[in-house]
Amino acid sequence: MTTSSDLATLGHRVRHFRTRAGLTLDALGAAVNVTGSQLSLIENGKREPKLSLLTAIADAVHVPLTDLLTREPPSHRAALELELLEAQAGPLYSTLGLPAVKPNRGMSDETLESLVGMHRELQRRASEAIATPEEARRANTELRARMRARDNYLPEIEKVAEERVTAAGHATGALTHRTVGIMAEQLGFELLYVNDLPNSARSITDLENGRIYLPPASIPGGHGLRSMALQAMAHRILGHTVPTSYAQFLEQRLEINYFAACCLIPQTRAVAFLRDAKKNRNLAVEDFRDAFGVTHEAAGLRLTNLATSQLDMRLHFLRVTDEGMLQKGYENDGIPLPSDVTGSIEGQRVCRKWSARSAFARRNRTTEQYQFTDTPEGTFWCSTQTGTTDAGEYSISVGVPFDEAKWFRGRETHRRAESRCPDESCCQRPSDELAGKWRDKSWPSARLHTQVLAPLPSGRFPGVDDNEVYDFLDRHAATE
Repeated sequence: MTTSSDLATLGHRVRHFRTRAGLTLDALGAAVNVTGSQLSLIENGKREPKLSLLTAIADAVHVPLTDLLTREPPSHRAALELELLEAQAGPLYSTLGLPAVKPNRGMSDETLESLVGMHRELQRRASEAIATPEEARRANTELRARMRARDNYLPEIEKVAEERVTAAGHATGALTHRTVGIMAEQLGFELLYVNDLPNSARSITDLENGRIYLPPASIPGGHGLRSMALQAMAHRILGHTVPTSYAQFLEQRLEINYFAACCLIPQTRAVAFLRDAKKNRNLAVEDFRDAFGVTHEAAGLRLTNLATSQLDMRLHFLRVTDEGMLQKGYENDGIPLPSDVTGSIEGQRVCRKWSARSAFARRNRTTEQYQFTDTPEGTFWCSTQTGTTDAGEYSISVGVPFDEAKWFRGRETHRRAESRCPDESCCQRPSDELAGKWRDKSWPSARLHTQVLAPLPSGRFPGVDDNEVYDFLDRHAATE
């Protein structure tokens, strides 16, 4: 079916080749046996011509028929005119209640460029406005589903990261700050540590002067600083462009995090380490963590990248707050993660019986807690480690189905729990006795989670204040 956009493009092509041939509407009409007014309707995209008429027009203006039928605008100006007409015909412009501006010969190219530019900006701002928390959750859910389908494994990034690490001369041990600096130099960048980074940015890359600005908070070292530098470099290495949607922004963030993890825990050495541990039935996240000098969370997440594709093992990963809220989650082993009606898992409460929550009650948290949990989808084994940030406590859990527990340290645990979630009678609904006793005699003052109300800030990159970033770059470019 021919769309109005196709007809408009066809009309522009007919007009373009007619005027190039030096013919008026009436002259061309006489050559193809139609009136000039009928041709005008075709050129304005108001009428769809028969193929026989198009063939006659092509012969009259001395071009192949394919030159008329292609969907590409015949010139840059024609492309601008079509884009303007399409924008004014859209629902966004109609909400403004403004009259349409019809492009004509008397309109300069500069005027057209300005009008089209304003429509593009209007569309961009409208797209930003719909990046609500609901839109963000939808995009994140779709991205998680795509990664689950790939077993959380991106071989193309694995390959690029390994090449970069090898080129920097790194062979064994934890990736050092010096090696990260060499990687930056090979890309033409210098790593600088400053005290005045804008609050909305983790790092800033000055493409003009070849500088990557990082905060000094992690000095004298640590996983965080190396990871931030690698993430900043990843945008250049992976060929990212400015994101045009929140979904693209999330995908880019996932890719730079993945690249950093691949550099800190290169696949070749990581797989060799894990296979050896599996052979000895002594897999442990804490050993994997210590072998590569990263955080427990980074080691757990990296295991999700490699376990299925390289170890033939399905698993799950959870990061849970001390309130029981799921902050990050991944599974390809069938564990029933809590989710809302959209399929989003972030912000959902996990079962109180799961190790991810029961581990907070432990007095000795220096080692992992091991637990088997019976669920409606089967029995799962988990190892859980807790930690603390300024925002509160959290737990990191990595688990597998019962049959896979034989490869892990801690499989001999006698700790076992039963979870019936999402059945609310499991742990979410109070007993009838307690509800009867306290329902009408209690009134808690709820804590308002500000992220529930906060819209996503505008800017070229969601959450980043462009004004602060540009002021920062200008200030440093002038003084260094």
